[in-house]
Amino acid sequence: MHLGSQINTVALAPQNASHNFVARTVNLFNFEGFEVRVVLIEGEPWFSARDVAEGLGYSNPQKAVRDHCKSPRPVGVNDSFTLGPSANIIPERDVYRLVMRSKMPQAERFEEWVVGEVLPSIRKTGGYSTPAQPADLSKLEILQMALESEKARVLLTVQVEAQAKKIDHLENLFKEGMTATQFCKGLNGVNVMQIGHYLEGRSWLYNESKTSTRWRVGSYARDKYMTEHQQEITPHGREPFISFTPILLRKGAVRLYELYLAGHLPMKKNWDGLHTHDKAVRGAA
Repeated sequence: MHLGSQINTVALAPQNASHNFVARTVNLFNFEGFEVRVVLIEGEPWFSARDVAEGLGYSNPQKAVRDHCKSPRPVGVNDSFTLGPSANIIPERDVYRLVMRSKMPQAERFEEWVVGEVLPSIRKTGGYSTPAQPADLSKLEILQMALESEKARVLLTVQVEAQAKKIDHLENLFKEGMTATQFCKGLNGVNVMQIGHYLEGRSWLYNESKTSTRWRVGSYARDKYMTEHQQEITPHGREPFISFTPILLRKGAVRLYELYLAGHLPMKKNWDGLHTHDKAVRGAA
């Protein structure tokens, strides 16, 4: 588990006239030794583009942001904070674009950290700061907190129900011994011809052959998302050899299904835009 921790929350100086946004605070988080700065603009988190790119292992952060991000924006800050007077910030969707393009093994860990820890913490408290005690609050503020608590409870109920549906879908989709390609055949619109290369880009697989395609499970995904089946092949008139087949584990199926629902898997050009698994359900019936 890669915990993020708040280092500080700093008020920003007024922005320059040419900039589009005013950011009131900067929250500092830590991902495996990398500081990642987040500003809240109208309640939405915007990330320091350079911090995200460096945390994802890009050798040229500016080029990575320029090539892959669609909505980078400048923000004026106090130079003493070192974010820089013309630093770029990016919205959550651009963070995911940088994650998807990164070839480094920490990319998936970074994504899980942002989704599982940073964003829920920011949206719950506006940062990692300790919430005010009820004695310090007015009646209106207490009522607002109660309303937010109820909204969070309702949201949690919806998330639990969605999780239950996802588990039910996976029971229909996933069978022990499946390859990733076989699993993805049950997901409407997925381009299964590209799944191997997609998983190679996420460090789940690597090609051990220089002249053909022989997928092996990478160390990052081994026994976490995938495993291998071995089979001895004896061609006629030739020496026997061991063939390896990457096999999807249940946790890997869950992760692939999450990536599918998030729109991250390679899709066919004629995909109808629906995230369904009807083919798999019919096959299991």
